[in-house]
Amino acid sequence: MFDERQNLNICNYTLFDTKIYLYKMTYRNIQNMMAMFLLILGFLFPHNNEAAVAGNKKKKKGTPAVVAPPAPKSPVEDLNKKVEGMEKIEGLFTFYRDTLSGSVMMAVKANQIDESFIYFTYSENGPVSTGHFRGSFRETKVFRIERYFNRLEFVTINPRFYFDSSNALYRSKDANVVPGMMVSEKIVAMSKDGQTYLISADNIFLKETMHQVKPSPNPIMESLGMFGLGALNATKTRYEQVRSYPKNSDVVVKYVFENPYPRGASGSYLAESRYVEVLIQHSIIQVPKNNFKPRLDDQRVGYFTTQSNDMTTFDAVNYRDFIHRWHLEKKDPSLPLSEPVEPLVFWIENTTPLPYRPIIEKALLSWNLAFEKAGFINAIQVKVQPDTADWDAGDIRYNVLRWTSSPNPPFGGYGPSFVNPLTGQILGADIMLEFVFLTGRLSKDKLFNLAAMPEYPADWFVEMLHSYGQEESQLQHDMCAMGCQLGSHMQQQIQFGKHLQKVLHDDHQEENISRFMEEALYYLVLHEVGHTLGLSHNMRASQYLSPDELQDISITRQKGVIASVMDYPALNFPQKKGIEVQQYNTSPGPYDIWAITYGYSPSLEDEQAEKDRLNAILSRSVEQELRFGNDADDMRSPGKGIDPRVNIFDLSNDPVLFASRRMTLIEEVMKTLPGKYISPDQSYHELRNAFFVLTGEYTTMADIVSRFIGGVYAERQLPGQTPGVKPLTPVSLKDQKRAMKVLTDQVFSPHAFQYTDSLLPYLQPQRRGFGFFSLTEDPKMHDRILNLQSYPLNHLLAPTTMKRISDSRLYGNEYTLHQMMMDINAALFSADIRSNVSSTRQNLQIFYVQLLVSRLTGPFKNMYDHLSRAAMYQAAVDVKKMVQSGLLSGNEESKAHRRYVIFLIDELLESKK
Repeated sequence: MFDERQNLNICNYTLFDTKIYLYKMTYRNIQNMMAMFLLILGFLFPHNNEAAVAGNKKKKKGTPAVVAPPAPKSPVEDLNKKVEGMEKIEGLFTFYRDTLSGSVMMAVKANQIDESFIYFTYSENGPVSTGHFRGSFRETKVFRIERYFNRLEFVTINPRFYFDSSNALYRSKDANVVPGMMVSEKIVAMSKDGQTYLISADNIFLKETMHQVKPSPNPIMESLGMFGLGALNATKTRYEQVRSYPKNSDVVVKYVFENPYPRGASGSYLAESRYVEVLIQHSIIQVPKNNFKPRLDDQRVGYFTTQSNDMTTFDAVNYRDFIHRWHLEKKDPSLPLSEPVEPLVFWIENTTPLPYRPIIEKALLSWNLAFEKAGFINAIQVKVQPDTADWDAGDIRYNVLRWTSSPNPPFGGYGPSFVNPLTGQILGADIMLEFVFLTGRLSKDKLFNLAAMPEYPADWFVEMLHSYGQEESQLQHDMCAMGCQLGSHMQQQIQFGKHLQKVLHDDHQEENISRFMEEALYYLVLHEVGHTLGLSHNMRASQYLSPDELQDISITRQKGVIASVMDYPALNFPQKKGIEVQQYNTSPGPYDIWAITYGYSPSLEDEQAEKDRLNAILSRSVEQELRFGNDADDMRSPGKGIDPRVNIFDLSNDPVLFASRRMTLIEEVMKTLPGKYISPDQSYHELRNAFFVLTGEYTTMADIVSRFIGGVYAERQLPGQTPGVKPLTPVSLKDQKRAMKVLTDQVFSPHAFQYTDSLLPYLQPQRRGFGFFSLTEDPKMHDRILNLQSYPLNHLLAPTTMKRISDSRLYGNEYTLHQMMMDINAALFSADIRSNVSSTRQNLQIFYVQLLVSRLTGPFKNMYDHLSRAAMYQAAVDVKKMVQSGLLSGNEESKAHRRYVIFLIDELLESKK
């Protein structure tokens, strides 16, 4: 019995005993049945009884009548025989590929059982509309390989909860924390020494077992007509590459999805919208075994984090979040400056255009300035991938700066990294750059298409929130998480700068454009490298210099344009002709250097001394150039982002003044466009482009100004750092009124946008085939202007903004809801209440009344508190009185318009009776 068990290594002893027991029971049952059968025969045939007994006695002297079944054979094959003739790929895990079918087997060693591994996956190619594009980092998690009888299981570990092992509660650490069993595969072969098990890899990688490739249904995306994937075709899905190295194994799979009747706009980048391919790389990585020490996150500095909760602490906040950072150790810890044991090596991919390689290399190496403050020299090294390299950028052992020229690029630049979820150690990173960032070609086309569309309906924002709850916000968060959007947004800034150069500085146009294009690329690389180092956005860094200091190049060359390259700044452009300014930072700013010092300076052995050392670094967070505010409370949507200083595409420590000056500059430039862009033998496409780029910048400035109304300054310092400073302080009454005046004079005024009449006849897009079939080629100027004006209005009347105005009155806000509504009414109606109302002002006034009606009736009213509804109701009553006072003034068109406004308000008032 013992020998048989030794031969059946694959079986558990209990399982073997069970089988032997069943065999014994079967044998006994057969014996009992035979005895019963003979007994019955004896009763039926008594004359033969004696002979039967004699026969039985005779058989007892020889071989038994019933023979026990043979011992069972091992249920698995010998591994060497199973993989005979297959291609062997050795590494962390060894794979065997069938050279006829392409099927793959995976070998797991006995010492890998009960061990943890890191799983990381990213998209190597796919349709952008489904979240797949080259270099898109998708998921990182930790799993453990376990054995259950004759199966191997891959079980996801949940690292989000920490239990101190010295605490008695540690014994309950698994209570109500549920792991995820991703894989359960039967062992199909085993080595003779019992140290290696073989399982099929097809069910692991050719299906969505380890990672969800097809996005879950999203009602918002579906309502927008976004293209989606069909059903996975198991026959067409296949392995593209299988690579294995000592510390990681990579499996690249081409997933093919089919949908015989696809819906949504598929885009020209798909050869067949019914058959869509997504190329995914799965990587299994050995958990690093080193002396890396996790470093805790702090609200005063911005790093990406791996989050967990301490379940055994009494602290009010039980966060135990680790920042993402590389493992850097000094070669000589005794020196204040030392080279690292392993530097960070970035490779410039051989797809990179030759003229830009020196700029990229300088931008990469400039981060060494920050690391020197942390105690390292030559922390970052740069190499160029040779054309003869036997590795590609998908190999996670290499950190690569990659280039693509996509038909529908999702970004201009993108700097992702992947980490050990248990510690926050960064294990690898790539930087993706799109060629369109330099050309601006596609961004212009997008602007054309967007500009030809109608503006959002009056109730768009609240309707989205009502219909989908928080899904709209989560969607925006997910889209931003897919990749940094700086490059895409900078394209508009680049185009804006080019057009201003052509109009205002035509004599030095080529020279100036070349210089700020170089600065823009330099800045983009600096920003994306910062992400690969673990830094998150700092959208407050643009609040650094004054508007006048930004115009002095001697100051910006010394200090930089903004305090951190992790912001999305507006292009710094000369306000006056004949002066030279610096457009973008060309080195890490003071905040970046300070943040790297916190994240990467070597740790002290003594725990308390290390805590004191880090606190001393963080205590500097109150300095003006070190202030931090990220986009966690996303400021891109109406009502979001309470602190107006934490924003995108603002600039200077007075964003309201900066925005007002920029809008004035745009108005001046607009008047000169026809003379600069209309030339013989050329279409009007470039003129149209310039118009939409400039009005798009105008819209951005209007939105920035609106954020100061109802805004609250949020400081992220701890108590005692700056005596007398409160964490939440409402924007002063003076600044809120100043912002409202800018909107009144430059956005809502009857005199705004008067330059459009001379431009309108020339805003013709270049014809291409049947491109105007659904939109028509005439400019939709009313839609364009109203779309611009709707941005600040949607923010001011968002439920969160209005509620914040009321709430903040309890801790210092002096600008009431009724004051704001009175100011809006005056801005939209007072100037032409007894004169002719232009068609653009009619459009604006009706839009505003529709906003009030939509927020007071129907399903949207419950999104607003009682104070907000009361203020809007009174605003509607006041508008009716204002319009009635001028009912008989102006031309017939204006009178008809006023009667329609009264009609809309009466409908509202009647519904409330």
